[in-house]
Amino acid sequence: MQSQSDSQHTIQNLTNIVGKQHVLTDDADTRLYRQGRRYGAGQVLAVVVPGTLLEQWQVLKAAVDADCIVIMQAANTGLTGGSTPFGDDYDRPVVVMSTRRLAGIQVINDGKQVICLPGATLDRLEKELAQFNREPHSVIGSSCIGASVLGGVCNNSGGALVRRGPAYTELALYAQVNASGELELVNHLGVNLGTSPEEILTQLENKNYQLNDIINNSSCCASDKRYAHDVKQVDENSPARFNADPTRLFEASGSAGKVCVFAVRLDTFEKIPSQVFYVGTNSQDDLTEIRRFLLKDLPRLPIAGEYIHRVAYDIGAEYGKDTFVFIEKFGTAKVPAAFAMKDKVDGYLEKIGMKGLSDQLLQLVTKFMPNHLPKRMNEFRDLYEHHLVIRIENQDVAEVEAFLSNYFQDKTLGDFFHCTEEEGRKAFLHRFAVAGAAIRYRDTHRSEVEDIVALDIALRRNDREWVETLPKEMDDLIVHKLYYGHFLCHVFHQDYIVKKGVDPLAMEHQMWHLLDGRGAEYPAEHNVGHLYVAKPALKNHYQKLDPTNSFNVGIGHTSKLKHWE
Repeated sequence: MQSQSDSQHTIQNLTNIVGKQHVLTDDADTRLYRQGRRYGAGQVLAVVVPGTLLEQWQVLKAAVDADCIVIMQAANTGLTGGSTPFGDDYDRPVVVMSTRRLAGIQVINDGKQVICLPGATLDRLEKELAQFNREPHSVIGSSCIGASVLGGVCNNSGGALVRRGPAYTELALYAQVNASGELELVNHLGVNLGTSPEEILTQLENKNYQLNDIINNSSCCASDKRYAHDVKQVDENSPARFNADPTRLFEASGSAGKVCVFAVRLDTFEKIPSQVFYVGTNSQDDLTEIRRFLLKDLPRLPIAGEYIHRVAYDIGAEYGKDTFVFIEKFGTAKVPAAFAMKDKVDGYLEKIGMKGLSDQLLQLVTKFMPNHLPKRMNEFRDLYEHHLVIRIENQDVAEVEAFLSNYFQDKTLGDFFHCTEEEGRKAFLHRFAVAGAAIRYRDTHRSEVEDIVALDIALRRNDREWVETLPKEMDDLIVHKLYYGHFLCHVFHQDYIVKKGVDPLAMEHQMWHLLDGRGAEYPAEHNVGHLYVAKPALKNHYQKLDPTNSFNVGIGHTSKLKHWE
């Protein structure tokens, strides 16, 4: 590790590049950056927030020259601690580089593609593309809490939109440390920008390139071109998508911070008029048959299909209510600032021994708010255990309605309704508010809850037994089980709120054993972070990208030592 004088020298070099206010070293200032939204935390030498791509390059050079570990961080919205340090057993000082100031978005090819800089958010991109009547890869879910575009690509994140699959591109501009320890800038963006790193980065940020500098090569993809085919193969005995799929790992795509990405180039998608159906049932077989019809027999793939179990519905309604109401009132763009403010308050309260007070107060306030969910949804909650929200392209609405009407002629086990625009919007927003609700439940029930075991799994496409049954000895250790997810993709999020005194890590390892027996892959879309073990294909991808182990070390339970020793 560096001596104190070496550390001060490194910090001074970083300060000379970006200015004192953008080099954070005090614990209170770095707290937001050095702990994960749900999991993971560690110490850092400094958090650096560059304001230009050239500064990002210069900071990276200074950190590499000082033999520091570099952790790239955009929005820090991940759930597995994948963009924060983890523990205190690093063999070199850790520098977190936050890219939140680098929020540039450049629309190219008449809106059919975009170039996004490291801090660009999905929310901002969605707004930029609205004038072209187009959309980014994801438009709800992670975008609600300020997730970055590059974070999605680097983690092969999936999402709610069935036709689009994992975030993926083969067109990126990134830096890596080669096997000789030298820092290199790799321009595979498909844009002629010059030769030296300084020229390339300055030209790009200033959008100082012409139409004929953009190379449109059909052999390089800017989105996942085969997912729409893969998801329809409902009789295949394998998952449709998962993070360690070697066919979806390419340079920046799936890199999980093992390179320093400066920009990615991505396809955009036509915005399609659609309508929403809400389905409730007490039989898993009903949803299986509906899924098979939607994926096999419908002329066009549905746009989205989200599952919520009754328990998740209830926990989300009560403990995700403030998130839901906040987004309704202020929009998604304000959510990151609200999280940052809450983090500062939580840090102060923790120091004075009042950890969790802000959550207790917020939860108290929500109790006095009127019910925020539509009446028909709440009626279905009372009647049915399993809920499915389906978004269908307008031209397929009549066929889907006819199928559901025929299927549920006998309404003993299930039923459906065709949502109004408001009901459809609120149904999807509620589904995504569920994701943070388990955290709020834990933080307001500290005396009876140890923690959350959060799994992110991909079941086999032909799996009809998708409702989990746990052994009684495990079930008895759990307060609540929250099941929700991207049903048509057979990707599920399973949050287990475990009783006080239970070892969450030991339980998680038991869960992995059960999942292996079911032929599931995990993680499906949140990536390994510091929670899961990187499988061989993923570990090989990391080692190829980062042979000296200089970036985001220890990810996926890999070595934290230089050169992977």
